[in-house]
Amino acid sequence: MRYDLPDLRLVAAIADSGSLSRAAERVHLAASSASHRLTQLEAALGVALFERHARGLTPTAAGESLLRHARQVFAQLEQMHADLAPYASGLTSQVTVFANTNAINCFLPEDLGGFLREHPQVRVSLEEQPSPAIIQAVAAGQVDIGVVAAEAGLDGLETLPYRRDRLVLIVAAGHPLAGREAVAFAEVLGEPFVCLHAGSAIHTFMMNHAARLGGRLDVRIQVRSFAAVCRMVAAGVGIGMVPRSSVLPGDGVKTVEITDPWAPRDLQLCARSRHLLHPAAAALFAHLATAGGG
Repeated sequence: MRYDLPDLRLVAAIADSGSLSRAAERVHLAASSASHRLTQLEAALGVALFERHARGLTPTAAGESLLRHARQVFAQLEQMHADLAPYASGLTSQVTVFANTNAINCFLPEDLGGFLREHPQVRVSLEEQPSPAIIQAVAAGQVDIGVVAAEAGLDGLETLPYRRDRLVLIVAAGHPLAGREAVAFAEVLGEPFVCLHAGSAIHTFMMNHAARLGGRLDVRIQVRSFAAVCRMVAAGVGIGMVPRSSVLPGDGVKTVEITDPWAPRDLQLCARSRHLLHPAAAALFAHLATAGGG
């Protein structure tokens, strides 16, 4: 079965307008040609795509199904055009990077900004993922560069140190924990937490460690950035767990060390092999390693 884009666009136009004649105008066809195309498509599929009635046409169940897939095709074509358009204006390469929440929020904006100023013809596709998913994607060759918290699973990948960091608890100045220098994560599971949104790498990390301790986090509110976590904590909404690098002097919160062995979150760059990276990816890998002191 062959599906022609003009036929799919006609189906979408009929569904949107409810009229064959208006749809034909919209897709720049004569009404007779549009009618012929629709009849041929329905005959080839063996189903009616629209119910004909005095006020126009409405999609059948089969028509709704075809329309849903057609709209997905149009969206993919638009994305393809968006991805290809920069090449027409001189783009030389695109680099794909997966990074965890910490790297994206605290370090990569400045480091990527510096790289892209030096390489204006390169584009970077950056996506947030948990470290285990990043390692898997890099090993499978789906991603050029990964930025992960140092952990098991990096065997077989080429790595370089990127940044040193550590997860800490943050509490309001008047909170009972503000007088503590350090606590174990298990001690605070009963506290109401301000967390990043569900699906963020650090949210998944926190939930998994709470589950390993046989508990669950009391998530009072979820926000979109570490800065918002700090503001909510300072206002007394709950406590939070963030990288130390995300806490600024004027945030109005007290940091408390976490004694668990996973609290240090030193970040690493990883790739299957620097020698296998295409030139733009190799240049970015080297830039990030230098920016991080590696």
